Amino acid sequence: MRFIIYGVVTFFLVSSCQNKKMFSDDKSAIMQVLKKQELAWNKGDIYAFMDGYWKSDSLTFIGRSGINYGWEKTLNNYKKSYPTKDIMGKLSFEIQKIEMINNQMAFIIGKYTLIRKDDQPAGYFTLIWRKIDGQWYIISDHTSG
Repeated sequence: MRFIIYGVVTFFLVSSCQNKKMFSDDKSAIMQVLKKQELAWNKGDIYAFMDGYWKSDSLTFIGRSGINYGWEKTLNNYKKSYPTKDIMGKLSFEIQKIEMINNQMAFIIGKYTLIRKDDQPAGYFTLIWRKIDGQWYIISDHTSG
């Protein structure tokens, strides 16, 4: 009986450690996507910035103008709101919280700051991420500022 209890406890400890390692790897992968988005934005490349978003009509973006659906609509809104590199400014993210919902979904709360010649707009965002075909993508973005 003692052997069975020891085996069960060992199994759960090993599983817990493996999940923590897996979640740690997933958090790192998500942070890499965010870093690529910052770099793309700061180069003035909205298309590369959009690589972090799920390329689907089901992508949800909630901002000043309300709820928008679709990758293409989100891209067009970014292009309309940020038509030049100067207006885009220099973007930085400050991640407040990453919560792994499971091994396929994550929830992030963060702050963004844009540094531009005449102003420094900032705000907060909530992102829901999904792992699709081994890659992490934003499937819902709620940004306020």
